Amino acid sequence: MTFSLSLLGFGMPGMQEILVVAVIVLVLFGSSKLPLFMRNLGRSANEFKKGMKDSLDEDGNRKDESPAS
Repeated sequence: MTFSLSLLGFGMPGMQEILVVAVIVLVLFGSSKLPLFMRNLGRSANEFKKGMKDSLDEDGNRKDESPAS
């Protein structure tokens, strides 16, 4: 059986759903913690991208793979 969000009636969130989630996050974390949370989220995303880029060499092959002899 193939799992699909469309089978459950879920689709892409609209503007109202995004606003509701944003208000809930603001209430839960408060306005003082939210910038710190977003800053850490951005830093972790940048570290992930840098790690993915560093694991590939200029040919697009993984650096940790050894060539077959």
